[in-house]
Amino acid sequence: MNQLDLVRELAEKSQTKIVMLVADGLGGLPLQKGGKTELETAATPNLDRLAACGTSGSSVPVLPGITPGSGPGHLGLFGYDPLEFKIGRGALEATGIGFELGPDDVAARGNFCTLDTAGLIADRRAGRIPSEESFKVVERLQGVKIEGVETFVKPVKEHRFVVVFRGPGLNGGVADTDPQAVGVAPLDPQPIVPAARRTADVAKEFVRQARALLKDEPKANGLVLRGFAGKPQLPGYEELYGLRAAAIAVYPMYKGLARLAGMTLIGKAQSLDEQIDELGKCWQDYDFFFLHFKYTDSTGEDGDFAEKVRRIEELDRAIPRIEKLGPDVLIVTGDHSTPSRLKSHSWHPVPTLLSAESCRPDGLTKFAERQCLQGGLGMFPAKHLMLMAMAHAGRFGKFGA
Repeated sequence: MNQLDLVRELAEKSQTKIVMLVADGLGGLPLQKGGKTELETAATPNLDRLAACGTSGSSVPVLPGITPGSGPGHLGLFGYDPLEFKIGRGALEATGIGFELGPDDVAARGNFCTLDTAGLIADRRAGRIPSEESFKVVERLQGVKIEGVETFVKPVKEHRFVVVFRGPGLNGGVADTDPQAVGVAPLDPQPIVPAARRTADVAKEFVRQARALLKDEPKANGLVLRGFAGKPQLPGYEELYGLRAAAIAVYPMYKGLARLAGMTLIGKAQSLDEQIDELGKCWQDYDFFFLHFKYTDSTGEDGDFAEKVRRIEELDRAIPRIEKLGPDVLIVTGDHSTPSRLKSHSWHPVPTLLSAESCRPDGLTKFAERQCLQGGLGMFPAKHLMLMAMAHAGRFGKFGA
């Protein structure tokens, strides 16, 4: 019996409510030896208060030493083993904007980038070009035509877009073309498995035509493709947990993850305050609420320590509004760590806090990396977090006689 089979067997109906607040990329590192992380630096009186009466720990998104993408990171938080359920970023982005993937589709997440005169990447995100500008650039890409394949190019947000290739015999096993560095050229699409050779050739032709169409753009004159994937299949939250689940997120990729897990997408909030407004409006209609806060991740990727601290403090100020709704279980965590020192995702365990009436307090008085390493939850696989949420919400029966 695996974890999901056990969940199906033990899940029970209840009136209790669970809120999972995910601060993307929450974990960090000190800038200097002996210094403080972003979370340790931030003033977080509300999170510290919850830590004093709750239980804390450190979650491992995939396996020790493995740096996760956002997809695997969130799948673990939702209770799915990310090693068993592999979902490419392209499928997540496409689903998040409401594009219905079919059986002959392969989707890739695209990033516009800025290329210098030598064709090398000068800016991996095209200066985080505003959505109103990038949407116009996406329009130019509608001119790409590839024989034997339908091509759909859809805007997402800022420098991100989705391209979907539709045709027989396509396979998502194509390597990313993003070298994850500046001063080098984008990579050519390469098949990871022999069955993806045709898809790689299609992607290469798409890039060739796109580069010609974008050559006069001041910022978005290049692109990279990531997360090639076909349509995934996940058992939904209601089937697994018996939960009516709602997702309140700003960025399409996280909406896509939630939608694949059977969550209902709520509202069109563009800020944390608006997200909590939406949470209050739908409070009576759902049992589980996933709130996603992106900016602890993007500031980390930008290497902006001070701004990540400010965003953590913004998150902390929102906690009382969530508490006022009366969740039976409130979880604060991240899908992975994004230290601003590294300017990227990392393998470090993620600070996690669980607050509920049934918590066994662990004596901590601050919510931060060093403290969480000493917390009562210990260091645990992220895929176990939903088990603990269900237990504290009184939604599991007993296992065995």
